[in-house]
Amino acid sequence: MKKLKAENITVSYEGENVIENINIHLCDGEIVSLLGVSGSGKTTLFNALSGIAPPDCGSVLLDGEDITGKTGRLSYMLQKDLLLPYYTVLDNVALPLIIRGEKKKIAREKALEHFAFFGLEGTEKKYPHQLSGGMRQRAAFLRTYLSCEGVALLDEPFSALDAITKSAVHQWYLDIMKEIKLSSLIVTHDIDEAILLSDRIYILSGKPGKITDEIAVKLPRPRDNSMVATEDFLGLKRKIMEKIAFSA
Repeated sequence: MKKLKAENITVSYEGENVIENINIHLCDGEIVSLLGVSGSGKTTLFNALSGIAPPDCGSVLLDGEDITGKTGRLSYMLQKDLLLPYYTVLDNVALPLIIRGEKKKIAREKALEHFAFFGLEGTEKKYPHQLSGGMRQRAAFLRTYLSCEGVALLDEPFSALDAITKSAVHQWYLDIMKEIKLSSLIVTHDIDEAILLSDRIYILSGKPGKITDEIAVKLPRPRDNSMVATEDFLGLKRKIMEKIAFSA
């Protein structure tokens, strides 16, 4: 079942199209990556999907409902974790529930229920500066999960991490997603990341940015970081690199 659909999305800036006639979809529990070089319009598309910057034309549908231009319906996690430095980790995570009208005590209790599962047990009373980069991303992802209606937009969520931390967080993310099955659309320019995490990959390229390919990732699950050295993985990577080079 298609959880999220974007139909004929076009966004312009100062009279020139940045992205043009974008058609993508996200099924229930699916992880899809949007892969493209810098400047291809990936973040512009996310802003249109989330309602932050409504498209010039086209529509966004969530469970069949037109949510074009409506904010707060899709969770949006940026590259930076944006945890508030003067809030504890618990209060940072509970914040979306409080904004929705939950009493602070109830919001904290609901958020706390997920801390152990997300690997955050023991951080409740700490402040963001006391956490490692990987732990901060876990907290940001839990906050995103609690604020969503089944769909999360993740804009290069792991790109600020060093290579070793990123590898560990990738494995943590794969393990978490096996359980919560959150429909996720991930912006990335990292081909390995896109292949490792995704069920499908859209390639966005050109100026204006257009979807030039849709690639199914048929590698078996569960996956882990050892898979990146296999011939199947490397063969798919070569195929994607060729398509990106051809469409650039």
